[in-house]
Amino acid sequence: MPPENTTRRSGTGTAVAGMTMVTLGAMTANIASYLLHLPAGRWLGPAGYGEFASLLAAQLVLAVPALALQTVIAREAVHGAGTAVLRHLGHRCALIAAVAAVALVPVVSWALDTSIAGAFGSLVTAPLLVLLATEQGLLQGRARFAALSVVLAAAGIAKVVPAVAVLAAGGGPGAALLAGALGTGVVAVAAALFVGRGEPEHRGEPEHPGDAEATPRIPGAAAVMRASQVQLALIALTSLDLMLARMLLDADSAGLYALGAVATKVAFWLPQAVGVVLYPRMANPAESASAVRSALAVLVGLGAALVAAAAICAPLVPILVGDAYEPVQSLLWLFALQGACLAVLQGALLSAIAGDRTALAGVAWVGLAVEAVLMATIASTVEQFVAVAVGVAGVTAAVVSVLAVRGASAATKSSRLEHANAAPHREA
Repeated sequence: MPPENTTRRSGTGTAVAGMTMVTLGAMTANIASYLLHLPAGRWLGPAGYGEFASLLAAQLVLAVPALALQTVIAREAVHGAGTAVLRHLGHRCALIAAVAAVALVPVVSWALDTSIAGAFGSLVTAPLLVLLATEQGLLQGRARFAALSVVLAAAGIAKVVPAVAVLAAGGGPGAALLAGALGTGVVAVAAALFVGRGEPEHRGEPEHPGDAEATPRIPGAAAVMRASQVQLALIALTSLDLMLARMLLDADSAGLYALGAVATKVAFWLPQAVGVVLYPRMANPAESASAVRSALAVLVGLGAALVAAAAICAPLVPILVGDAYEPVQSLLWLFALQGACLAVLQGALLSAIAGDRTALAGVAWVGLAVEAVLMATIASTVEQFVAVAVGVAGVTAAVVSVLAVRGASAATKSSRLEHANAAPHREA
């Protein structure tokens, strides 16, 4: 068997193993997060749960910089940046997040009509998530996916278990969220020790000479801001339709749309491991083009399978949640298609961050504006809302994917030319 075929099969097997491990870790965290809502809804009552859910939503928005930081640190780790340098960046960003969180406490309390204590319990998690994202970025960039899976699962469990314990003891939304924040902080500290034990100190030289840049760059907060606007555009596209449905449709129709959106979330989040595992290769100019094409191909294939599964399982909707939700049964595959398109868009945007081509997010922002206008002007039913959402997600994903492949191909071509030009000098 030719050596290159053996290498390719080995690489494929490693990627599949990595995706499996990361999927297990992420699913554990997501399941724990979803289960938190059950005791919260029961023990807090409608009013208390409304406050709790709104503060969780605010927390999700504040998690965007943490997600961006993880991608930046993973990218720079691939390029050979040292662990100490990347941790310093993480600590600076955590300090910025802490200052912003404290400043936003009264604003969020007023906007969401919650207590100051509740807003503080929610927002104090932001700097801790940034610290945790730093360690996750190091693990991702070094392709230590087994360890990353453990950290993902531990973070999800440590955030939920203390919150449930506080709720069980009669605590309110603020106390429960603060307990979850403390759990996140514990995992962030443990993850730093975990990463340090299994990773040799990098002093700036690339892990794979010839594959990454000869002189690693020193990343700054500006790089995190650029990645943040990419992540924010994606998060906005995954939630705008649901918010507008609640604002513009009647209560029953909004409820139907919310149930259908569960299929969207599943189809969007389930393939998340694909981008996580292939991201280090996307960040390496020598492998970027093949990694981006592989990621998009896998995401399209998984998306098609999830859409088919939604169509097959649709008859179970009235059985599982009641006859009142029967009208959404025939639309379930469309909701899944929306999620599948958004998953492809996420893969393409991740490649943009990996190659520091974050201007691609402009396409997503345009798509967000178009969706908002169409839903506010021509959509008035559940069917029309989901049709607009699918159309915008599909077109945006297609455009960004084409541009991402072209950008990655240009980067790979440029990398090969640089290595070819450098070879005679090394030989001399």
